[in-house]
Amino acid sequence: MNHLRFFTILLLIGCGQVTAQTVEGNPDNLPVREYTLVIKEELINKTGKEVKGMTVNGSIPGPTLEFTEGEYAVIYVKNEMSVETSIHWHGLLLPNFFDGVPYLTTPPIKAGTTFKYEFPIRQSGTYWYHSHTMLQEQSGVFGSLLIHPKEKILDYDHDLIVMLSDWTNENPHSIMQNLKRGNEWYQMKKGTATPLNKVIARGAFGSQLDFWRQRMGGADIADVYYPAFLVNGEKSVEYSDYKPGEKVRLRVINGSASSQFWMTFGGEAPMLVAADGMDVVPLLQSKTFIATAETYDFIITIPHHGKIELRAMAQDGSGITTAYFGKGEVLPAEVIAKPDKIEMMQEMANMDMKMGAHALKFRPKKDERYEMKKEYGMQMDDMNMPKDSDMNEKMDHSKMSHGSTELNIDSTKSKEVIDMDYSKMDHSKMVMKKDSTETMDVMKMDHSNLPAGKAGMDGMGMFSEYNYDYLKSPEPTTCDKDLPVKDILLNLTGNMNRYIWSMNGVPLSETDHIKINGKEVTRITFNNLTMMHHPMHLHGHFFRVINKNGEYSPLKHTVNVAPMQEVTIEFSGNDGDEHGDWFFHCHILYHMMSGMARVVSYETPRDPRMEKYPVKHLIKEADEFYTWSTLEAASHMASFNFVASNIRNQFNISAEYGWNQNLEAEVTYERYLHDYLRVFGGVKAENEMADSMEDISTTAIAGIRFLTPYLFNLDVRIDSKLRPQISLTREVLIFPRTAIFGRYEYQADFGWVDKLSMGNNYADEVTWNAGIEYYLSRDFSLMASYDNRFGAGGGLSVRF
Repeated sequence: MNHLRFFTILLLIGCGQVTAQTVEGNPDNLPVREYTLVIKEELINKTGKEVKGMTVNGSIPGPTLEFTEGEYAVIYVKNEMSVETSIHWHGLLLPNFFDGVPYLTTPPIKAGTTFKYEFPIRQSGTYWYHSHTMLQEQSGVFGSLLIHPKEKILDYDHDLIVMLSDWTNENPHSIMQNLKRGNEWYQMKKGTATPLNKVIARGAFGSQLDFWRQRMGGADIADVYYPAFLVNGEKSVEYSDYKPGEKVRLRVINGSASSQFWMTFGGEAPMLVAADGMDVVPLLQSKTFIATAETYDFIITIPHHGKIELRAMAQDGSGITTAYFGKGEVLPAEVIAKPDKIEMMQEMANMDMKMGAHALKFRPKKDERYEMKKEYGMQMDDMNMPKDSDMNEKMDHSKMSHGSTELNIDSTKSKEVIDMDYSKMDHSKMVMKKDSTETMDVMKMDHSNLPAGKAGMDGMGMFSEYNYDYLKSPEPTTCDKDLPVKDILLNLTGNMNRYIWSMNGVPLSETDHIKINGKEVTRITFNNLTMMHHPMHLHGHFFRVINKNGEYSPLKHTVNVAPMQEVTIEFSGNDGDEHGDWFFHCHILYHMMSGMARVVSYETPRDPRMEKYPVKHLIKEADEFYTWSTLEAASHMASFNFVASNIRNQFNISAEYGWNQNLEAEVTYERYLHDYLRVFGGVKAENEMADSMEDISTTAIAGIRFLTPYLFNLDVRIDSKLRPQISLTREVLIFPRTAIFGRYEYQADFGWVDKLSMGNNYADEVTWNAGIEYYLSRDFSLMASYDNRFGAGGGLSVRF
């Protein structure tokens, strides 16, 4: 019987089927495996509360799609929601048109329509899929991919998908609104805030002042509060059907929207055998950090007595999820201590590090990437890269050759190799100074005396554990030595006050495509200038993460870059058949949606099927306007504030009314020139007599607003009567849910305009207020204040 005809017999595996049907785009007549995914809006209950979510085939996560390397995938995605959607096949090497980024590579799947994805399966391993439309991934549109190799090499009896995820009962759009407005409610809710009373009690006030001086609030770790972390959609799961002695390959996927985990195993250490779908040299590993969007494969042996516990703790210690394998008493996993954010802040301050790199900069003609690198963070490698302004636009994100790579350092460049044995250093006395005249390229460290996961910059305390030195490819991964090397520096930059994330101080909405060449080796250095982790993912490609294993450095599609650390990746494309535009971004969903993304391009003609779908719609998602308001009703006054803001533009409406009939209101538009500086103009209305509503004066206003060191908001303006005014405002969290606030305002009321026309005399005016606010919830606070215009009082503050 002909081999292809044999596959006309349906082989049912899960919800997929294999046939030998002729499929457009399958010229090699590969056996076809077909699935249908139906995406719906449904009520979901993960925490005892029913909320709106999005399901794939009726569940969260969606079903596991299984393939065998060498098959041809045909997947119908049916959108039964009221909004458009999409599916991206994370980690798969496939034709550009089916990558699944709406408006960039693939058409959006409109409400009530079905889209057909089809592509050959060119690899094996553990991968996953998720929506790339707005914030839908957080709502539940994600699932797993399991691709079996043509020939099984490793010894194990069963495969098991272990999908980690985070769950919120909030609308994700509401989460983004709250992040954009910059309050600390999520940290309060999680118990991870660092109020001033705790800082002072720990003797860290000097360190806090150093952070404030650099316009940073503190050592943040994770942005969002989650009431539940899940394994395969549950808070805890048990797999008791496996028999003692059986070997199970756990295919662990971090499908979270924005959470990262420390994973620990009870019992004997499991064997780590793959990372991001690619084989690694097996090693015993009981404790592993898994960043958002990464996958790791472990082989465990079911014990004869007891059950193995897998414990996944959210990176900031705000919650855990667990899974158990086997029967009997629990073989407990290591309980990792919660990170100490105040200690982290002290370490950073003691190392005399400069932080607070701008996430939104002016648009000067000169290239600031190297100036930013020298000025901020820990400069591990000055690299003497070419400083032409076009260099950052020349990335080769073609495709990774899985059979070659080498560190290929240009010997003409000034480099320095330093050997360090960190096991013998006294880290308590280690202070790193940043002399831009000193450069180093590769730090070769003696890790032989360090426990697993401790290699790296121990002086960075907790950050030292986030590296990939334990991963080693079983085969060389070197690139072609004859290819030219293109070096690229990407500073990872962010602003927690306005929640804007970027690369080199430029968000997605303001950058051009990064141009790449398939006939070059592209080497990218990520220099993280923020206090957050950033798992960087490149669509449709693999790259090598350069570590201590040299030519055996591992291949990955997602690489985590720890705070104030550097990671270098490189890749090349030798086959010449890659083309199109590919998305490249931080996989923390809210970071990506706030600007930390790029489009890399081979500068080939766009697929004609995408002519109706302009890329500007993708850019618009990252530059959306978010709105929020605050209403305060107190015994002595009432106030209202409304803000509508995107990355560069902001509209404000504010009004204050005292029960003594003192009224002030203004409407302004402001333009952000930089993270810290914006210009504004608008109209202000106020009553001239404090106890009369009959004489309302309206003036035009214009000025600048500036975020100063120590996080004071400075407002300098002049009105149409030529009266200058200056004001300062500040808010400080002093207890876990309690903040104090204040404002000082001085107006030099010369009254030049009215004086010329009417001969009136005017007096300068000083207004000020101070108050205290206690957060009851995200939307409600109790407040009390004194205002020298309205007097003292208290009441309720409502945010919406």
